[in-house]
Amino acid sequence: MTLQTPYYLIDKSRLLPNMEKIAWLREHSGAKALLALKCFATWSVFDMMSEYMDGTTSSSLFEVKLGREKFPGETHAYSVAWADNEIDEVLASSDKIIFNTVGQLTRFEEVSRNHTRGLRVNPGVSTSGFDLADPARPFSRLGEHDPANIEPVADLITGFMFHNNCENADFDRFDAMLSSIEQRFGYLIRKMEWISLGGGIHFTGEGYPLDKLAERLKRFSDQNEVQVYLEPGEAAITKSTTLEVTVLDTLLNGKQLAIVDSSIEAHMLDLLIYRESARMDQSGEHEWMVCGKSCLAGDIFGEFKFPAPLKAGDRISIQDAAGYTMVKKNWFNGVKMPAIAIRELDGTERLVRDFTYEDFAAALS
Repeated sequence: MTLQTPYYLIDKSRLLPNMEKIAWLREHSGAKALLALKCFATWSVFDMMSEYMDGTTSSSLFEVKLGREKFPGETHAYSVAWADNEIDEVLASSDKIIFNTVGQLTRFEEVSRNHTRGLRVNPGVSTSGFDLADPARPFSRLGEHDPANIEPVADLITGFMFHNNCENADFDRFDAMLSSIEQRFGYLIRKMEWISLGGGIHFTGEGYPLDKLAERLKRFSDQNEVQVYLEPGEAAITKSTTLEVTVLDTLLNGKQLAIVDSSIEAHMLDLLIYRESARMDQSGEHEWMVCGKSCLAGDIFGEFKFPAPLKAGDRISIQDAAGYTMVKKNWFNGVKMPAIAIRELDGTERLVRDFTYEDFAAALS
């Protein structure tokens, strides 16, 4: 099957190893795993993922509704702030609601009284290397940080969410942070029935000591008598997806430049936000800068090495293009949004969604 670029290609054979690691961890630790929809919400593969995971967690009303509608299992509802006009729908579409602050919990205490409720707690430590993504940054609005403020409302909730790991591939660092959480909030944790440790733990990465993580989670669960939840986002879909693009033009301006039919501003926005380079399989000695087709001067995927000089019509695969990509794609410059395709386990490929001018126009008014 020949597809028109640009398109995201989700390869189930590359998604499967992540799912199998999640299933192993669930079995050996007793923890439950919820897909973080803020990272990946392409529901065309939810049928497969739901066989290995327990449900979804959200950051907004729309994500709550998508999780309830498309992903079997539990639906957890979290948001930095719920609005009055959406709280009823959030409650109707979820199994648990997690409030960001004591203020929100108090505000919606009556309407949510018959619902399973939790509170986000900010332990003040994280693994983030970016201030932009650091939940424990100074003056953070992400969760309550003072046990003295939490204790008076502890009887109104049955669980906490600690989401403070960011791309953390270091088990020892995770272990140390969890120990600090137990030391500071342990007496409150032991009053709860469930604890979510959030996402950002890169436990599906190559060489990660999964057995140590399973033992640590089980010990935490047993000692505190709580059900543990993890909220993998990137860990669930890492290395599963490529962004397939085509070279449209080339030029020389101090460096060899190739312009492709895609854009980081529109299709891989995190590269621009965090000033990172795309990932690509490199083999060769011909160095080229791969550039997007938008009018943004800094619309650059990065510099890579290829076996031969690039030319118009060449195909390029941008690697690891699932997390925080499809959920952030936009219509900047009116650049055609990438289609979404799936490669099945038998190797066949199928188009599951294309985007047209009508979609572009419908997003405006």
